[in-house]
Amino acid sequence: MHSGELSTRARPAFFFLVSGTAFPETLSGMSKAVQHWMVKQEPTAYAWAQFAADGETAWTGVRNFQARNNLRAMKKGDLALYYHSVVGKEVVGVAKVQREAYPDPTATEGDWDCVDLVPVNALAHPVSLESIKKNPVLKDIALVRQSRLSVIPLTPVEYAEVVRLGSQAGS
Repeated sequence: MHSGELSTRARPAFFFLVSGTAFPETLSGMSKAVQHWMVKQEPTAYAWAQFAADGETAWTGVRNFQARNNLRAMKKGDLALYYHSVVGKEVVGVAKVQREAYPDPTATEGDWDCVDLVPVNALAHPVSLESIKKNPVLKDIALVRQSRLSVIPLTPVEYAEVVRLGSQAGS
């Protein structure tokens, strides 16, 4: 063992609570906290119900550099809120990153990537854009500040607040 390294036994363990699930993490650099995201899709193109029925999908077709970079930052196990854009304008479910960024097979030119997502669960009650805009905890959420971005990073507080709203009627 090199000086300054922690042995496997000595690594302190931490637990992060995400939507009621504990994820053990270590300081080894091998594991880290779950990140949170929002992915947006028009329900007329690929609705949550179809995603849930499919059980997994490659999140392809992202052609914005900032959104592409967000895809590249996603790690296996990260959680993403699934937002119906244009029609409905509401968060309807939670997905998990199953496979990290890889070349988008639908791209005919350029440097574009995709990730694989799996559905985790539908929200008990969809959370409307109107509810998000009215909520002071969500005043700085990128969904409102960068409304055209299709893959959005979320803070743990923003993610938890949307999930909380989704558990209550009338969100």
